[in-house]
Amino acid sequence: MENTKFKNEEIKAVEPEDLNLDKFSSENENIILASAKKFGRFVFDILKVVLISLAIILPVRMFLIQPFYVEGASMEPNFHDKEYLIIDEISYRFQEPQRGEVIVFRNPNNNRQYYIKRVIGLPGETVELKSGKVFVNEQVLEEDYISDLSASNFSKLVLADDEYFVLGDNRPVSQDSRYFKALNKDNIIGRVWFRGWPINKISTFNLPNY
Repeated sequence: MENTKFKNEEIKAVEPEDLNLDKFSSENENIILASAKKFGRFVFDILKVVLISLAIILPVRMFLIQPFYVEGASMEPNFHDKEYLIIDEISYRFQEPQRGEVIVFRNPNNNRQYYIKRVIGLPGETVELKSGKVFVNEQVLEEDYISDLSASNFSKLVLADDEYFVLGDNRPVSQDSRYFKALNKDNIIGRVWFRGWPINKISTFNLPNY
């Protein structure tokens, strides 16, 4: 039988200093720092997009255009309940409202309410209704967009330099200048520019021919 010879081998315990923990710690710190920087850049990019979007959208929303929903039937058959409209708020800073434009304004008797009506009488004009027909400076106004004139009468009203006479297209049910009389320009929010809903009625608006 062969004699098995064992070679004496020295077994040495691994000491912590032999593991070079400083190197491992440094590598971990670098990984954490890199991850933190990457996450920080991601958050910064998101914030940048949000801030740029707000810088563009808020001024547009506050000073240029504003969305409104039609409520009620006072502007039928041209505007119906629940239609979504975009209002141009900037035009009237540079020009005066024109006859035939459809506008959104604050109710003169309640600033929390918004109305949608059509401009009929302009500053300095005299407006009168006889049996539903509108007379501006004693000349009858032909309104092809009206389906029911009603039979209402309204005594002559002379508009001041900053006043407008507005009427709903659906005269029998509309609360308009026949009730609150002249509308001051300060109450006007803007003109109806675009109908965005329903989809099959998306459109912009042109002035009627008088």
